[in-house]
Amino acid sequence: MTGSVRRLLAGATQRGRGGDARDRCRGSMQGPWIWTAWRTVALLAVASLAACGRESAPPRPAAAPPLETFVVARTDAPHERLWDGVVAAINETTLAAQTNARVRELAVDAGDRVAKGDVLLRLTDVEQNSGRRSAEAAVTATRAEAVQAEANWRRIDEIHARKLVARADLDAATARRDAARAALASAEAQSRSAAQQADYTIVRAPFDGVVTQRFVELGQAVQSGPPQPQALLALAALDALRVDVPVAQGTVDAIRAQAKASIVLDGGSRRVPAASVVVLPTADPATHTFRVRVGVPVGTAGLWPGMAVKVAFVADVAPRLLVPAGALVRRGEIDGVYVVDADHGVGLRLLRLGHRSGDELEVLSGLAAGERVASDPQAAARWLAARHAGKVGP
Repeated sequence: MTGSVRRLLAGATQRGRGGDARDRCRGSMQGPWIWTAWRTVALLAVASLAACGRESAPPRPAAAPPLETFVVARTDAPHERLWDGVVAAINETTLAAQTNARVRELAVDAGDRVAKGDVLLRLTDVEQNSGRRSAEAAVTATRAEAVQAEANWRRIDEIHARKLVARADLDAATARRDAARAALASAEAQSRSAAQQADYTIVRAPFDGVVTQRFVELGQAVQSGPPQPQALLALAALDALRVDVPVAQGTVDAIRAQAKASIVLDGGSRRVPAASVVVLPTADPATHTFRVRVGVPVGTAGLWPGMAVKVAFVADVAPRLLVPAGALVRRGEIDGVYVVDADHGVGLRLLRLGHRSGDELEVLSGLAAGERVASDPQAAARWLAARHAGKVGP
């Protein structure tokens, strides 16, 4: 019981036991006043004791925030280096004229998709068809001569077997037969060549792809050379792509040893693992760089021949402190995470980040192994706002 309560009790007792004549005259009024004073003192005493009991009770521990968290740890992660590359089609070609003629029909234009065997362009074929028919006629004539020479040789051979002609006559017949056979073979070869020249007047797609460029116009004369054949159309297959990357000679050994890479797209928000990494065995003598061919997985969207992309090559693998990109809070050029401490306190911690490894980023400073980080930064921010507003307990 406190000193003020004791003094109040003593004063009430003294006023109740004594007093001057005037107090005695009012004796009929002292009874109720004394009881009121005692009741007030008793209530104050009880309140004082209750307050003392509350002060001596231990503080209630803070409740854990309802946030999903993870513990930061060092893990083996690759260290990557970025290089610029250019997307190219594995199957691409420039179709050139293989006979002298004029462009009679243009069936496609740049940007058109074609299937293997489709007609792309037709040339005039008057001279080529005339040459084919002439060659076919020559084959017919030489075949007749060859048949006659064969029959003559058989007759001479039978007569020579009966010793009725000289050996010289048989040798001459044999020579004529062989010459006729050779002439027939030559005529047939000329016929095939003439037929091929006629076929050259129809240009077909060698594979499925897209026409990337057209070099001729309708009615234009084209020739097969010299000095070089006339280019007609350029064709590329978009279902098989690669990225050609020139890399410095100082890093080519690490790239060859690891043989792992990722194609970085959409400003770094999308990464496509390389299907293959092939380092060509020779360097460019002018630039002293090695060319690396990075295979693009089939079905990768958003890549076209001629595009410039970045390729992340794995240089080495070492223990690193990584955090998921989804746990980061970005405020302009500042990055941070919400850290949950041992007392269940939540606070924003600024970080200095390093290289990216897949969907995770390396932490250079601002975080230590073993600390707990909120997986959802937006949920952590909402919980902190509600706590500051008094909507959740400490």
